Amino acid sequence: MTEIYGSQHRQLQQEFNKEKLADRVGEAIITDYITDQHRDFIASRDFFFLSTVDHRGFPTCSHKGGDVGFVKILDEKTLAFPSLDGNGMYLSMGNIDANKKIGMLFIDFETPHRVRVHGTAELSRDPADLALFHEAELVVKVNIEDMFQNCPRYIHRYKRISESRYVPKTECETPLPVWKRLDALQDVIEDEEKAKVALEGGIITMEEYEALLLKGEA
Repeated sequence: MTEIYGSQHRQLQQEFNKEKLADRVGEAIITDYITDQHRDFIASRDFFFLSTVDHRGFPTCSHKGGDVGFVKILDEKTLAFPSLDGNGMYLSMGNIDANKKIGMLFIDFETPHRVRVHGTAELSRDPADLALFHEAELVVKVNIEDMFQNCPRYIHRYKRISESRYVPKTECETPLPVWKRLDALQDVIEDEEKAKVALEGGIITMEEYEALLLKGEA
């Protein structure tokens, strides 16, 4: 088992008489590599939650989505996933550039089931890595430090309804996000995107955008 417990964890384990249980559970489930069970589960996922830490020490949790299997397993110690077009803030990617320690949560709300990852990440601009993912701006390569399955007892069951139409596909053009039609952004988006605004329905106000959000149409 890796050294996942610090003094702060031990203090609480001792307070609630859970130290022996924590040790036994850790020995049973924590690895520093990708097992066959981890591999199959990750290959079946079309989203995960990413945790990074910013320059102020604040943790940031972000949802990352794509096609099923968009997180690729390069070897038993390495995962890779794409950074796709976003809102231009680059919060997660900037955090990784400054602090390479990340967390990943893969979860299945239908089964339910989940796998957690602690890793050391790096941003890659290597053309060979970018070629692995359609429309990737960057690729994040993650070296596994800790990997383990968690008890699913508190996971509520939800059913997947449909795939996001914004997931990049090689066979068709990715649609322009609705928020890029906002009137307040027209002077800062790229010229290519401005040309698409009219095709997607024209410029909208913040009030119109919020109405679309509430209806699930954004």
